[in-house]
This record gives sequence, C-alpha cells and structure tokens, in this order.
Amino acid sequence: MSKSTERPPQSISPARALPWRRTLHRVRVALRRRPGKWRGPWSYLVPVIMLGAGVMFAASATTANGTDLRNDRSVELTQLLDQRRKSVDEAEKEASRLRREVDSDTEAFSGSDSRIAEQQARANGLREAAAMTPLKGPGLTVRLDDAPRHPDGVLPNGARPDEVVVHQGDVQAVVNALWAGGAEAMSIMDVRVISTSAVRCVGNTLLLHGRVYSPPFKIVAIGDQARMLAALDAAPGVQVFRSAVRSFGLGYDVKTSGELSVPAFTGSTGLTQAKVIQ
Repeated sequence: MSKSTERPPQSISPARALPWRRTLHRVRVALRRRPGKWRGPWSYLVPVIMLGAGVMFAASATTANGTDLRNDRSVELTQLLDQRRKSVDEAEKEASRLRREVDSDTEAFSGSDSRIAEQQARANGLREAAAMTPLKGPGLTVRLDDAPRHPDGVLPNGARPDEVVVHQGDVQAVVNALWAGGAEAMSIMDVRVISTSAVRCVGNTLLLHGRVYSPPFKIVAIGDQARMLAALDAAPGVQVFRSAVRSFGLGYDVKTSGELSVPAFTGSTGLTQAKVIQ
C-alpha cells in the first residue's frame, strides 16, 4: 500500500480557539432579530465591542504563548550585569599577568641584547611621565557626593531629580581645574588618571576605564596646594556645583594634606596586538 501524501490537519490549541468560538457564538446570538421588538443602537454596538474584546484576548493568548507578558526582567538584567563585571575582572587579571610576563621577558633579554637594553632604558625614563609609577607628595583630596535621600522622597527646595546627583560635568570640572592649577598627578577613586582617561557617568554612577563606581567620588591630586585651591575657586563649573551644594545639599569637601599618594596606572594603554619580529 502506498503511503498517503496528505498531511493530517493541524490541531488548534483550545486556549487559542476558545475565545474566537465563544465570541462568534455570542455575536450570532446577539444579532438574531427578536420579533416584535425594536433594535436600538446598543443592539449593534454590543456585538462589535464583544468582537473587539475577543480579538484582543486571542492576540494576548497567542503572544504570551503560555508565559507572563508582565514578567519583570530587572532581576535578569542585574544578573547579566554581575556576570559581565566578573568577566571584566577576570580579563583584567589575565591582562595584568601577561604584562608581568612581558616585563619579565624583556628584563631577561636586555642582559644579552644591547638593542633591547637601550629601548628599556628609554622606556624607564618615560614611565613616571606616563603615570606608570606611583607618586607621593603634598596635594588635595576632593570629594563629591549626591544629596542625602529623604525617607519621604521629597526633594529639597523644589529640586528636580537630576539636580541632587553628581554628574559627569561636575567631576570633569573639578579634574580640569586641578590640572589647570598645576597638578602633577591625579587619581579618581584610587585609579590613576592618564592622558587617555575619560570620565563618563551612567545615571549617578561613574564609568572609568571600564569600571563602575558609585558616589561619593574621591579625587586626589598631587601638586602645589595654593595654586590648585585657587583654580578650583575660579573654575566656572566648580562654582555652579558649589551653588547646587548650597541650594540642594550635595556634598563638596576639599582637604589639604602634606603627603598623599597616587598609584601607578596598571591598565591597558591602548595596545591591542603585537607581532614578534624574527
């Protein structure tokens, strides 16, 4: 016997078919003319409303496909962010290990190759200027913080939500003022600032070299204290922030110290690949 080439009819899920059948049945019943009675406008409007409701119910059941359409995915997003942070931490540890191996191999080969020794000596002379060595000296510590949160959620003095948090422009204003005041070295959240450092904010958090930091934001600068204090007072962006401090209660604190320390920069300087010359 030859096998039939006809396909069996596809079954329709009861959850999908029921709203349509029920709605069509009600529409047919509602449209039946009752003898001796006048059909007012509601006799036509009600079936239309029922038909629209049935379409919406059927579309919702089809779209949901057995799931909750109002499922809160904030937990999934938080877990994804945590996984990405762990991946970044692991990649940074691996990159640090590889840099140590490169430095160790370079040191070993410099003893037998004069060209490597010459370039290594040249690089060592530039390490301090490139922020690759820790530095100590007198300087300032500046802290910026959001306004305190009230339990009732009321903002101070009719402020808007974005007026009671520290923004990217506020951090940049302080950093630029300190550089203008002759800062010799600087760190933000204990991370050394170099020429390619970019300060960015995501909401009320700070993004620096791929890492996210929450307020209060600490900025340490080594240099002439009097010049840097004068530069902070004269900077327009810092003046605007200090005005918000007085109006809305944000945090702004500047302290001088006879000896501060900033760490060496340990991240990547932008080199993405290298090739060994045979």
